Amino acid sequence: MNRTLTLGYSTCPNDTFIFYALAHNLIDCSGLEFKTELKDIETLNQYAKKGIFDISKLSFAAMGHLQKTYGLLRSGAALGRGCGPLVVAKPGYELTKGDLESKKVAIPGMWTTAAMLLGLHLSDISADKPKLFPMPFDRIIPAVSKGEFEFGVIIHEGRFTYQKYGLVSLVDLGEWWEKKTSLPIPLGGIAIRRDISPEIARTVESAINASVTYAFNNKQAADGYIKKYAQEMDPSVIRQHIDLYVNEFTIELGREGEKAIKTFFAMARNCKLIPESNAPLFAC
Repeated sequence: MNRTLTLGYSTCPNDTFIFYALAHNLIDCSGLEFKTELKDIETLNQYAKKGIFDISKLSFAAMGHLQKTYGLLRSGAALGRGCGPLVVAKPGYELTKGDLESKKVAIPGMWTTAAMLLGLHLSDISADKPKLFPMPFDRIIPAVSKGEFEFGVIIHEGRFTYQKYGLVSLVDLGEWWEKKTSLPIPLGGIAIRRDISPEIARTVESAINASVTYAFNNKQAADGYIKKYAQEMDPSVIRQHIDLYVNEFTIELGREGEKAIKTFFAMARNCKLIPESNAPLFAC
């Protein structure tokens, strides 16, 4: 099997950690070669609308929109507990019903899981909907700190740094999800275009599984690669990020991981946040 596939994943430490071995030809890929590109997660989501990458890291929210054209793989995903997006603000603000329509919320992209979780949470507490303003995730904390937005939904390493900017957490959307469902929160997964054969999809899945396994067995090997792309260069923050988002679900989703994703999609479809789809969840 000789074929070159395009692969897009994010610059975040969890992705550079798990894809280091694959990107540097340190594992057996059974004849497949990968041309890799690193982008922020919402750029990857929007690229997937056009099918730009054969394989891509996607927010599960984006996957809900793209289920007809992309199928999910069982390795490489980001699920977990205690790792969800946070709604932050300056002290004195509250995310409560009544006047939300007049408020502005900075989000890391309309197709991010963070935005969808906010939508699900707001459906629980209020019929009002605030104005949403998508922007690169690393600009949200400074923008809220400067008073440009009343609220911000933060992801990635932002959950470790927001307090340095004088902000407080109003809602932990992951905690809300866990209390509501008793399931791990599904943040992002690896998807492959459906016009690629199931045979190749299985080989890609195995290669990603091997890359994740290599990462766990050689935890310092990727340090230089991770730091090259990390927004937050502090080594302790990088390590916290990886420890939070890379876990047993990254190696293999398993039944609980699959149930979490299906529950997320069912709730989102019930709230009309993603379209209905009869396409199977997985590519193979």
